[in-house]
Amino acid sequence: MLGEYRIEGRRAAEIAASVERAVGAGDLQPGHVLPPMRELAADLGVNPNTVAAAYRTLRERGVIETAGRRGSRVRPKPVTTARDHIRVDVPPGVRNVADGNPDPALLPSLAEAFAAAAERADRAPVMYGEAAVDPDLARLARADLDADGVPDGPVVVTSGSLDALERVLAAHLKPGDAVAVEDPGWGSLLDLVPALGLRAVPVGVDEEGPVPDGVERALAAGARALIVTSRAQNPTGAAVTARRARALRSVLRTYPETLLVEDDHGHRIVDLPLHPLAGVTHSWAVVRSAAKAYGPDLRLAVLTGDPVTVDRVRGRQRLGPGWVSLLLQRAVVHLWAGGAVDPRAVAAAYGRRREALIAALAERGIAAYGRSGMNVWVPVPDETGAVARLLHAGWAVAPGARFRIGAPPGIRITVSTFAPRDAEPMADAVAAAIGSMPERRYV
Repeated sequence: MLGEYRIEGRRAAEIAASVERAVGAGDLQPGHVLPPMRELAADLGVNPNTVAAAYRTLRERGVIETAGRRGSRVRPKPVTTARDHIRVDVPPGVRNVADGNPDPALLPSLAEAFAAAAERADRAPVMYGEAAVDPDLARLARADLDADGVPDGPVVVTSGSLDALERVLAAHLKPGDAVAVEDPGWGSLLDLVPALGLRAVPVGVDEEGPVPDGVERALAAGARALIVTSRAQNPTGAAVTARRARALRSVLRTYPETLLVEDDHGHRIVDLPLHPLAGVTHSWAVVRSAAKAYGPDLRLAVLTGDPVTVDRVRGRQRLGPGWVSLLLQRAVVHLWAGGAVDPRAVAAAYGRRREALIAALAERGIAAYGRSGMNVWVPVPDETGAVARLLHAGWAVAPGARFRIGAPPGIRITVSTFAPRDAEPMADAVAAAIGSMPERRYV
Protein backbone atom coordinates (compact mmCIF):
# COMPACT_ATOMS: atom_id res chain seq x y z
CA MET A 1 0.00 0.00 0.00
CA LEU A 2 2.79 2.46 0.94
CA GLY A 3 5.73 0.68 -0.63
CA GLU A 4 8.87 1.15 1.44
CA TYR A 5 7.75 4.31 3.22
CA ARG A 6 6.90 4.11 6.91
CA ILE A 7 4.70 6.78 8.51
CA GLU A 8 6.12 8.00 11.81
CA GLY A 9 5.05 10.12 14.78
CA ARG A 10 3.41 10.01 18.17
CA ARG A 11 1.30 13.16 17.95
CA ALA A 12 -1.21 14.16 15.29
CA ALA A 13 1.01 16.99 14.05
CA GLU A 14 4.00 14.63 13.75
CA ILE A 15 2.02 12.00 11.84
CA ALA A 16 0.61 14.62 9.46
CA ALA A 17 4.06 16.11 8.91
CA SER A 18 5.49 12.63 8.16
CA VAL A 19 2.90 12.05 5.43
CA GLU A 20 3.30 15.56 4.04
CA ARG A 21 7.09 15.21 3.84
CA ALA A 22 6.73 11.91 1.99
CA VAL A 23 4.30 13.39 -0.52
CA GLY A 24 6.53 16.41 -1.12
CA ALA A 25 9.58 14.16 -1.63
CA GLY A 26 7.72 11.82 -3.97
CA ASP A 27 7.94 8.83 -1.61
CA LEU A 28 4.13 8.76 -1.48
CA GLN A 29 2.74 9.20 -4.98
CA PRO A 30 -0.69 10.57 -5.96
CA GLY A 31 -3.26 7.82 -5.49
CA HIS A 32 -1.35 5.97 -2.74
CA VAL A 33 -3.79 4.54 -0.20
CA LEU A 34 -3.03 5.35 3.45
CA PRO A 35 -3.50 2.69 6.14
CA PRO A 36 -6.87 2.54 7.93
CA MET A 37 -6.79 4.74 11.02
CA ARG A 38 -7.02 1.89 13.52
CA GLU A 39 -4.32 -0.08 11.74
CA LEU A 40 -1.92 2.86 11.69
CA ALA A 41 -2.75 3.69 15.32
CA ALA A 42 -1.84 0.12 16.36
CA ASP A 43 1.36 0.24 14.35
CA LEU A 44 2.43 3.54 15.94
CA GLY A 45 1.13 2.68 19.39
CA VAL A 46 -1.17 5.70 19.60
CA ASN A 47 -4.88 6.32 20.12
CA PRO A 48 -6.97 6.05 16.89
CA ASN A 49 -8.26 9.56 17.63
CA THR A 50 -4.70 10.83 17.17
CA VAL A 51 -4.49 9.32 13.68
CA ALA A 52 -7.99 10.64 12.91
CA ALA A 53 -6.82 14.16 13.84
CA ALA A 54 -3.73 13.77 11.62
CA TYR A 55 -5.81 12.62 8.65
CA ARG A 56 -8.22 15.51 9.22
CA THR A 57 -5.31 17.96 9.11
CA LEU A 58 -4.02 16.41 5.89
CA ARG A 59 -7.48 16.69 4.29
CA GLU A 60 -7.76 20.33 5.29
CA ARG A 61 -4.35 21.03 3.78
CA GLY A 62 -5.34 19.39 0.51
CA VAL A 63 -2.81 16.56 0.78
CA ILE A 64 -5.19 13.60 1.00
CA GLU A 65 -8.80 12.83 0.21
CA THR A 66 -11.23 10.39 1.80
CA ALA A 67 -13.57 8.27 -0.29
CA GLY A 68 -15.80 6.59 2.30
CA ARG A 69 -15.16 2.87 2.59
CA ARG A 70 -12.38 3.09 0.02
CA GLY A 71 -10.30 4.86 2.63
CA SER A 72 -7.93 7.81 2.49
CA ARG A 73 -5.43 8.31 -0.29
CA VAL A 74 -2.99 10.91 -1.53
CA ARG A 75 -4.85 13.34 -3.78
CA PRO A 76 -4.22 13.03 -7.54
CA LYS A 77 -2.71 16.51 -7.35
CA PRO A 78 -1.87 17.34 -3.73
CA VAL A 79 -0.98 20.92 -2.89
CA THR A 80 2.56 19.80 -2.09
CA THR A 81 3.11 18.92 -5.75
CA ALA A 82 3.66 21.38 -8.61
CA ARG A 83 0.52 22.88 -10.11
CA ASP A 84 1.36 21.42 -13.52
CA HIS A 85 1.78 17.87 -12.22
CA ILE A 86 -0.59 16.60 -14.93
CA ARG A 87 0.89 18.08 -18.04
CA VAL A 88 2.83 17.30 -21.18
CA ASP A 89 6.54 18.08 -21.35
CA VAL A 90 7.03 19.77 -24.71
CA PRO A 91 10.22 18.60 -26.45
CA PRO A 92 12.03 20.79 -28.99
CA GLY A 93 10.32 21.00 -32.34
CA VAL A 94 6.83 20.24 -30.96
CA ARG A 95 4.13 22.90 -31.27
CA ASN A 96 2.78 23.84 -27.84
CA VAL A 97 -1.00 24.28 -27.91
CA ALA A 98 -1.44 23.18 -24.31
CA ASP A 99 -0.43 26.16 -22.17
CA GLY A 100 -3.63 28.24 -22.09
CA ASN A 101 -1.75 31.50 -22.59
CA PRO A 102 -3.09 34.50 -24.53
CA ASP A 103 -1.48 35.55 -27.79
CA PRO A 104 1.46 37.86 -26.97
CA ALA A 105 0.72 39.76 -30.19
CA LEU A 106 -2.71 40.73 -28.80
CA LEU A 107 -1.31 42.02 -25.49
CA PRO A 108 -0.61 45.75 -25.14
CA SER A 109 2.79 47.29 -24.50
CA LEU A 110 3.27 47.86 -20.77
CA ALA A 111 6.16 50.33 -20.88
CA GLU A 112 4.14 53.53 -21.18
CA ALA A 113 1.56 52.44 -18.60
CA PHE A 114 4.16 51.60 -15.97
CA ALA A 115 6.20 54.70 -16.75
CA ALA A 116 3.15 56.88 -16.14
CA ALA A 117 2.33 55.03 -12.91
CA ALA A 118 5.95 55.27 -11.74
CA GLU A 119 6.12 58.98 -12.48
CA ARG A 120 3.03 59.53 -10.36
CA ALA A 121 4.54 57.42 -7.58
CA ASP A 122 7.72 59.52 -7.67
CA ARG A 123 5.67 62.68 -7.21
CA ALA A 124 3.55 61.23 -4.39
CA PRO A 125 4.84 57.92 -2.99
CA VAL A 126 2.20 55.56 -1.62
CA MET A 127 2.49 55.20 2.15
CA TYR A 128 0.91 52.97 4.79
CA GLY A 129 -2.66 53.82 5.61
CA GLU A 130 -3.72 55.01 2.16
CA ALA A 131 -6.79 53.67 0.36
CA ALA A 132 -6.26 50.08 -0.81
CA VAL A 133 -8.10 50.61 -4.11
CA ASP A 134 -7.20 53.29 -6.63
CA PRO A 135 -10.30 55.48 -7.11
CA ASP A 136 -9.91 55.56 -10.88
CA LEU A 137 -9.68 51.77 -11.06
CA ALA A 138 -12.77 51.43 -8.87
CA ARG A 139 -14.63 53.91 -11.06
CA LEU A 140 -13.70 52.16 -14.33
CA ALA A 141 -14.49 48.73 -12.92
CA ARG A 142 -17.81 49.83 -11.47
CA ALA A 143 -18.83 51.49 -14.76
CA ASP A 144 -18.19 48.28 -16.69
CA LEU A 145 -20.00 46.20 -14.07
CA ASP A 146 -22.98 48.58 -14.16
CA ALA A 147 -23.09 48.37 -17.96
CA ASP A 148 -23.21 44.57 -17.72
CA GLY A 149 -26.04 44.53 -15.18
CA VAL A 150 -23.99 43.40 -12.17
CA PRO A 151 -25.70 44.59 -8.96
CA ASP A 152 -24.18 47.51 -7.11
CA GLY A 153 -21.53 46.62 -4.57
CA PRO A 154 -18.18 47.81 -3.23
CA VAL A 155 -14.97 47.01 -5.13
CA VAL A 156 -11.83 45.36 -3.83
CA VAL A 157 -8.62 44.47 -5.72
CA THR A 158 -6.89 41.09 -5.37
CA SER A 159 -3.80 39.42 -6.80
CA GLY A 160 -5.56 37.66 -9.65
CA SER A 161 -8.72 35.58 -9.99
CA LEU A 162 -7.56 32.60 -7.96
CA ASP A 163 -6.61 34.87 -5.05
CA ALA A 164 -10.08 36.42 -5.18
CA LEU A 165 -11.80 33.03 -5.28
CA GLU A 166 -9.75 31.77 -2.34
CA ARG A 167 -10.54 34.83 -0.26
CA VAL A 168 -14.27 34.68 -0.98
CA LEU A 169 -14.50 30.98 -0.17
CA ALA A 170 -12.50 31.42 3.03
CA ALA A 171 -14.72 34.34 4.03
CA HIS A 172 -17.83 32.15 4.16
CA LEU A 173 -16.96 28.45 4.35
CA LYS A 174 -15.27 26.11 6.78
CA PRO A 175 -13.36 22.86 6.18
CA GLY A 176 -15.72 20.08 5.21
CA ASP A 177 -18.22 22.32 3.42
CA ALA A 178 -19.18 21.33 -0.12
CA VAL A 179 -18.66 23.58 -3.16
CA ALA A 180 -20.37 22.99 -6.52
CA VAL A 181 -17.81 23.37 -9.32
CA GLU A 182 -17.92 22.97 -13.07
CA ASP A 183 -16.79 19.63 -14.49
CA PRO A 184 -14.78 19.93 -16.65
CA GLY A 185 -13.49 23.15 -15.15
CA TRP A 186 -10.46 25.25 -14.31
CA GLY A 187 -7.78 22.93 -12.95
CA SER A 188 -6.34 25.42 -10.48
CA LEU A 189 -9.76 25.95 -8.92
CA LEU A 190 -10.33 22.20 -8.70
CA ASP A 191 -7.08 22.03 -6.72
CA LEU A 192 -7.84 25.08 -4.58
CA VAL A 193 -11.14 23.73 -3.24
CA PRO A 194 -9.68 20.64 -1.50
CA ALA A 195 -6.59 22.62 -0.49
CA LEU A 196 -8.96 24.76 1.61
CA GLY A 197 -10.38 21.61 3.18
CA LEU A 198 -13.58 21.91 1.13
CA ARG A 199 -15.34 19.19 -0.86
CA ALA A 200 -15.77 19.66 -4.60
CA VAL A 201 -19.15 18.57 -5.96
CA PRO A 202 -18.97 18.29 -9.77
CA VAL A 203 -21.62 19.93 -11.94
CA GLY A 204 -21.84 19.14 -15.63
CA VAL A 205 -21.21 21.85 -18.23
CA ASP A 206 -22.46 22.30 -21.78
CA GLU A 207 -21.96 25.14 -24.25
CA GLU A 208 -24.34 27.39 -22.29
CA GLY A 209 -22.67 26.93 -18.91
CA PRO A 210 -23.45 24.79 -15.83
CA VAL A 211 -26.38 22.44 -16.36
CA PRO A 212 -29.30 23.53 -14.12
CA ASP A 213 -30.26 19.98 -13.12
CA GLY A 214 -26.71 19.37 -11.95
CA VAL A 215 -26.71 22.59 -9.95
CA GLU A 216 -30.04 21.64 -8.38
CA ARG A 217 -28.70 18.22 -7.35
CA ALA A 218 -25.53 19.70 -5.88
CA LEU A 219 -27.36 22.33 -3.84
CA ALA A 220 -30.03 19.87 -2.72
CA ALA A 221 -27.25 17.57 -1.53
CA GLY A 222 -25.88 20.34 0.68
CA ALA A 223 -23.36 22.30 -1.39
CA ARG A 224 -22.98 25.68 0.30
CA ALA A 225 -21.37 27.49 -2.64
CA LEU A 226 -21.55 27.51 -6.43
CA ILE A 227 -18.75 28.78 -8.69
CA VAL A 228 -19.71 29.68 -12.27
CA THR A 229 -17.48 30.80 -15.14
CA SER A 230 -19.46 33.45 -16.97
CA ARG A 231 -17.64 33.40 -20.32
CA ALA A 232 -14.56 31.79 -21.93
CA GLN A 233 -14.91 28.81 -19.61
CA ASN A 234 -11.70 26.87 -19.19
CA PRO A 235 -11.38 24.32 -20.79
CA THR A 236 -14.60 24.15 -22.85
CA GLY A 237 -15.12 27.75 -23.99
CA ALA A 238 -18.69 27.68 -22.64
CA ALA A 239 -20.49 30.95 -22.00
CA VAL A 240 -23.64 31.45 -19.94
CA THR A 241 -26.52 32.42 -22.21
CA ALA A 242 -29.56 34.49 -21.30
CA ARG A 243 -31.72 31.34 -21.32
CA ARG A 244 -29.29 29.46 -19.09
CA ALA A 245 -28.97 32.43 -16.72
CA ARG A 246 -32.76 32.46 -16.24
CA ALA A 247 -32.77 28.75 -15.47
CA LEU A 248 -29.87 29.04 -13.00
CA ARG A 249 -31.47 32.02 -11.25
CA SER A 250 -34.63 29.95 -10.85
CA VAL A 251 -32.63 27.19 -9.13
CA LEU A 252 -30.73 29.63 -6.93
CA ARG A 253 -33.91 31.33 -5.71
CA THR A 254 -34.76 28.05 -3.97
CA TYR A 255 -31.38 28.16 -2.17
CA PRO A 256 -30.90 31.82 -1.19
CA GLU A 257 -28.21 30.98 1.40
CA THR A 258 -25.86 29.71 -1.33
CA LEU A 259 -22.59 31.59 -1.79
CA LEU A 260 -22.56 32.41 -5.51
CA VAL A 261 -19.21 33.26 -7.13
CA GLU A 262 -19.01 34.27 -10.80
CA ASP A 263 -15.60 34.23 -12.49
CA ASP A 264 -15.65 36.53 -15.53
CA HIS A 265 -11.96 36.14 -16.42
CA GLY A 266 -12.89 36.55 -20.10
CA HIS A 267 -13.80 40.21 -19.57
CA ARG A 268 -12.41 42.34 -22.43
CA ILE A 269 -11.43 39.37 -24.63
CA VAL A 270 -14.93 38.12 -25.47
CA ASP A 271 -17.74 39.69 -27.46
CA LEU A 272 -20.59 37.66 -25.98
CA PRO A 273 -22.75 39.61 -23.50
CA LEU A 274 -22.55 38.93 -19.77
CA HIS A 275 -25.67 37.43 -18.19
CA PRO A 276 -24.97 37.81 -14.47
CA LEU A 277 -26.59 35.67 -11.80
CA ALA A 278 -25.52 37.92 -8.91
CA GLY A 279 -28.13 39.27 -6.58
CA VAL A 280 -30.33 36.17 -6.45
CA THR A 281 -28.63 34.85 -3.30
CA HIS A 282 -27.74 36.75 -0.14
CA SER A 283 -23.98 36.23 -0.59
CA TRP A 284 -22.38 36.73 -3.98
CA ALA A 285 -19.23 37.89 -5.72
CA VAL A 286 -18.15 38.68 -9.29
CA VAL A 287 -14.45 38.51 -10.23
CA ARG A 288 -12.71 40.05 -13.24
CA SER A 289 -9.04 39.50 -14.00
CA ALA A 290 -6.57 41.57 -16.04
CA ALA A 291 -4.53 38.51 -17.03
CA LYS A 292 -6.07 37.49 -20.35
CA ALA A 293 -6.51 41.01 -21.76
CA TYR A 294 -3.33 42.70 -20.50
CA GLY A 295 -0.95 39.86 -19.60
CA PRO A 296 -0.70 36.99 -17.10
CA ASP A 297 2.05 38.77 -15.14
CA LEU A 298 -0.38 41.54 -14.21
CA ARG A 299 -1.51 39.80 -11.04
CA LEU A 300 -4.63 41.86 -10.58
CA ALA A 301 -8.34 41.14 -10.40
CA VAL A 302 -11.31 43.30 -9.47
CA LEU A 303 -13.86 41.81 -7.11
CA THR A 304 -17.31 43.10 -6.25
CA GLY A 305 -20.02 41.50 -4.18
CA ASP A 306 -22.48 41.99 -1.38
CA PRO A 307 -21.19 44.31 1.39
CA VAL A 308 -20.62 41.53 3.93
CA THR A 309 -18.56 39.41 1.54
CA VAL A 310 -16.42 42.31 0.36
CA ASP A 311 -15.90 43.57 3.90
CA ARG A 312 -14.70 40.14 5.03
CA VAL A 313 -12.32 39.90 2.08
CA ARG A 314 -10.94 43.39 2.76
CA GLY A 315 -10.52 42.67 6.45
CA ARG A 316 -8.54 39.49 5.88
CA GLN A 317 -6.48 41.10 3.13
CA ARG A 318 -5.41 43.86 5.54
CA LEU A 319 -3.92 41.23 7.84
CA GLY A 320 -1.94 39.63 5.00
CA PRO A 321 -0.52 41.50 2.02
CA GLY A 322 -2.37 44.69 3.03
CA TRP A 323 -3.17 45.76 -0.51
CA VAL A 324 -2.31 45.13 -4.16
CA SER A 325 0.38 47.54 -5.33
CA LEU A 326 -1.08 50.93 -6.28
CA LEU A 327 1.67 51.15 -8.89
CA LEU A 328 0.21 48.07 -10.56
CA GLN A 329 -3.36 49.31 -10.17
CA ARG A 330 -2.53 52.64 -11.80
CA ALA A 331 -0.74 50.94 -14.67
CA VAL A 332 -3.90 48.92 -15.31
CA VAL A 333 -5.95 52.12 -15.14
CA HIS A 334 -3.68 53.62 -17.80
CA LEU A 335 -4.19 50.58 -20.04
CA TRP A 336 -7.92 50.37 -19.39
CA ALA A 337 -8.77 54.06 -19.74
CA GLY A 338 -6.47 54.50 -22.72
CA GLY A 339 -8.11 51.76 -24.74
CA ALA A 340 -4.93 49.69 -24.97
CA VAL A 341 -7.07 46.65 -25.78
CA ASP A 342 -9.97 46.63 -28.24
CA PRO A 343 -12.16 43.84 -26.85
CA ARG A 344 -14.00 43.40 -30.12
CA ALA A 345 -10.80 42.97 -32.13
CA VAL A 346 -9.32 40.54 -29.60
CA ALA A 347 -12.54 38.51 -29.40
CA ALA A 348 -12.77 38.41 -33.19
CA ALA A 349 -9.18 37.20 -33.51
CA TYR A 350 -9.69 34.36 -31.04
CA GLY A 351 -13.08 33.61 -32.57
CA ARG A 352 -11.64 33.14 -36.06
CA ARG A 353 -9.05 30.70 -34.73
CA ARG A 354 -11.53 28.67 -32.68
CA GLU A 355 -14.09 28.50 -35.44
CA ALA A 356 -11.53 27.48 -38.06
CA LEU A 357 -10.35 24.56 -35.95
CA ILE A 358 -13.87 23.49 -34.92
CA ALA A 359 -14.99 23.58 -38.56
CA ALA A 360 -11.94 21.61 -39.72
CA LEU A 361 -12.56 18.99 -37.07
CA ALA A 362 -16.25 18.78 -38.01
CA GLU A 363 -15.27 18.06 -41.62
CA ARG A 364 -13.39 15.04 -40.28
CA GLY A 365 -16.31 13.84 -38.18
CA ILE A 366 -14.95 15.08 -34.87
CA ALA A 367 -17.11 17.11 -32.48
CA ALA A 368 -15.37 20.00 -30.71
CA TYR A 369 -16.55 22.88 -28.54
CA GLY A 370 -15.55 26.49 -27.94
CA ARG A 371 -18.10 29.31 -27.93
CA SER A 372 -15.72 31.88 -26.47
CA GLY A 373 -12.18 32.48 -25.32
CA MET A 374 -9.00 30.87 -26.58
CA ASN A 375 -9.55 27.15 -26.02
CA VAL A 376 -11.23 24.30 -27.89
CA TRP A 377 -12.37 21.16 -26.04
CA VAL A 378 -12.37 17.88 -27.93
CA PRO A 379 -14.00 14.80 -26.33
CA VAL A 380 -11.89 11.70 -27.00
CA PRO A 381 -12.36 7.99 -26.29
CA ASP A 382 -8.79 7.48 -25.03
CA GLU A 383 -7.26 10.59 -23.49
CA THR A 384 -3.80 9.21 -22.73
CA GLY A 385 -3.46 7.65 -26.16
CA ALA A 386 -4.66 10.78 -27.94
CA VAL A 387 -2.19 13.01 -26.09
CA ALA A 388 0.70 10.63 -26.78
CA ARG A 389 -0.11 10.23 -30.48
CA LEU A 390 -0.52 13.98 -30.96
CA LEU A 391 2.82 14.58 -29.25
CA HIS A 392 4.44 12.12 -31.64
CA ALA A 393 2.79 14.02 -34.52
CA GLY A 394 4.30 17.29 -33.33
CA TRP A 395 1.45 18.81 -31.29
CA ALA A 396 1.41 19.13 -27.48
CA VAL A 397 -2.17 19.36 -26.19
CA ALA A 398 -3.42 19.56 -22.62
CA PRO A 399 -4.78 16.29 -21.22
CA GLY A 400 -8.33 16.59 -20.00
CA ALA A 401 -7.39 15.00 -16.66
CA ARG A 402 -6.14 18.42 -15.60
CA PHE A 403 -9.70 19.73 -15.79
CA ARG A 404 -11.97 16.80 -14.94
CA ILE A 405 -13.47 15.21 -11.85
CA GLY A 406 -15.97 12.77 -13.31
CA ALA A 407 -16.58 14.18 -16.79
CA PRO A 408 -15.72 12.04 -19.85
CA PRO A 409 -12.17 12.25 -21.22
CA GLY A 410 -11.10 15.02 -23.56
CA ILE A 411 -8.21 17.21 -24.67
CA ARG A 412 -7.86 20.99 -24.57
CA ILE A 413 -6.31 22.83 -27.50
CA THR A 414 -5.26 26.46 -27.03
CA VAL A 415 -5.71 28.31 -30.33
CA SER A 416 -4.42 31.70 -29.19
CA THR A 417 -1.32 31.60 -31.42
CA PHE A 418 -2.91 29.76 -34.34
CA ALA A 419 -2.36 31.13 -37.83
CA PRO A 420 -5.02 30.55 -40.53
CA ARG A 421 -2.92 27.73 -41.96
CA ASP A 422 -2.79 25.81 -38.65
CA ALA A 423 -6.38 24.57 -38.43
CA GLU A 424 -6.15 21.96 -41.19
CA PRO A 425 -2.93 20.21 -40.08
CA MET A 426 -4.09 20.30 -36.45
CA ALA A 427 -7.42 18.72 -37.42
CA ASP A 428 -5.60 16.09 -39.50
CA ALA A 429 -3.42 15.22 -36.51
CA VAL A 430 -6.42 14.96 -34.16
CA ALA A 431 -8.30 12.80 -36.66
CA ALA A 432 -5.32 10.47 -36.99
CA ALA A 433 -4.93 10.34 -33.20
CA ILE A 434 -8.53 9.57 -32.27
CA GLY A 435 -10.39 8.76 -35.49
CA SER A 436 -13.87 10.06 -36.27
CA MET A 437 -16.47 9.59 -33.59
CA PRO A 438 -20.15 10.44 -33.12
CA GLU A 439 -20.95 13.77 -31.54
CA ARG A 440 -20.66 13.51 -27.78
CA ARG A 441 -21.58 16.08 -25.17
CA TYR A 442 -19.09 16.82 -22.45
CA VAL A 443 -21.43 16.87 -19.46
